[in-house]
Amino acid sequence: MDIKEGNLQAPDRQPLDWKTPDFCDQESLYNELERVFDVCHTCRRCVSLCDSFPTLFDLIDDSETFEVDGVNKNDYMKVVDQCFLCDLCAETKCPYLPPHEWGIDFPHLMLRAKAYKFSKGQTKWMDRLITSTDKVFRAISTAGIRHIANRASTISIARKALQKTIGIHAEAPLPNFKRKKFNKDSNKYTETRPCDKTTGKVAVFVTCYGEHNEPSIIEDLVAVFRYNGIEVAIIEDSKCCGMPKLELGDLNKVEKQKDSNLPVFSDFVNRGYDIVAPIPSCVLMFKQELPLMFPEDKEIQKIKNAFFDPFEYLVSRHKAGLIKTDFKEPLGTVAYHSACHQRVQNIGAKTKEFISLIPDTEVTSIDRCSGHDGTYALKAETYDKAMKIARPVVNQIKKANADTFGSDCPMAGRMIAHGEGTDNAEHPISMVRRAYGI
Repeated sequence: MDIKEGNLQAPDRQPLDWKTPDFCDQESLYNELERVFDVCHTCRRCVSLCDSFPTLFDLIDDSETFEVDGVNKNDYMKVVDQCFLCDLCAETKCPYLPPHEWGIDFPHLMLRAKAYKFSKGQTKWMDRLITSTDKVFRAISTAGIRHIANRASTISIARKALQKTIGIHAEAPLPNFKRKKFNKDSNKYTETRPCDKTTGKVAVFVTCYGEHNEPSIIEDLVAVFRYNGIEVAIIEDSKCCGMPKLELGDLNKVEKQKDSNLPVFSDFVNRGYDIVAPIPSCVLMFKQELPLMFPEDKEIQKIKNAFFDPFEYLVSRHKAGLIKTDFKEPLGTVAYHSACHQRVQNIGAKTKEFISLIPDTEVTSIDRCSGHDGTYALKAETYDKAMKIARPVVNQIKKANADTFGSDCPMAGRMIAHGEGTDNAEHPISMVRRAYGI
């Protein structure tokens, strides 16, 4: 077989064979890690993405052979521990992803290694705790407790105690908790206007973050969609999308959360609703990760086809002439951070495209990782590395001297604001609502 350098074809992410005995077999896993690490060593084009690659290359450069065979295999997991599954290496850098003959999918290999670690009981209890977002967020959001938690997050001595006991860095940017119940009833319109792939009826997956931390984002999304004649309903009784447990390697828990969400989401799709969520990671789970984990599940494939990023949805309807452009307030200069888990959905720069419709608004796009990840920036052992990853983004924000800045990922926006020493990040859907004056 001829081996081609590079790849001119679109990435083709393959299903994840996570239920096969070979998936968590140590010898098979380590052989594959060695094979892929050797290719990464000869390429090195992903060195600027996250700390996995610098960690790998340092191990190789410090070895006696200056090759992968000189690295102690016991150190392989040091590389794995720095991967937060942003998928940027596979989707934006790697020329050897399928359909290339070498068939390298670095994020899925890291996921396999994380699943191996979890199966062997090698994950920390703290990681298992903070990735249980359903239970943890619900508990902290309880009336009375959330006020104590929000206050404690601003007190130095409390934060130091939190770092010592749980391992959350004393300076890491923590979200506030603002529990809110949304009105589940949809707004009824006499005429639903479908176009292209959209039905004009949307069910909003609120997500753990939207329900417990920034419900204002959900309110802004609903307001913008309803202003544009889209029928909107709120999905109740949904569970976490599963991304935190995916990043932990707890794939059985991901399956359980999928099984809980499936009938709820399917019911809306069967009634003609599309689904949107304001958090890119949650959208990616249903558009890519779950379909690759369960390729034979027809219900998952049906939900995948009905799931949209909010700005992907708005741009699609704008092209059909179904979106209002009667904006009342210009945004001036906007420094917009494109979230990693939105970029790898391969939908294009839809947020920037839509915001650019607002008169007297100039958008500067920043396509670098913020370093936050779900929990990576919170943990004591990785906080400093997260801040280092975020530094180029923070510098670009400062250089832009924009009137407003933000990210489709509110956690990334908070991380950038933390690095800048401000608290001014704004979700793009909130910018749009402000521009509409509604």
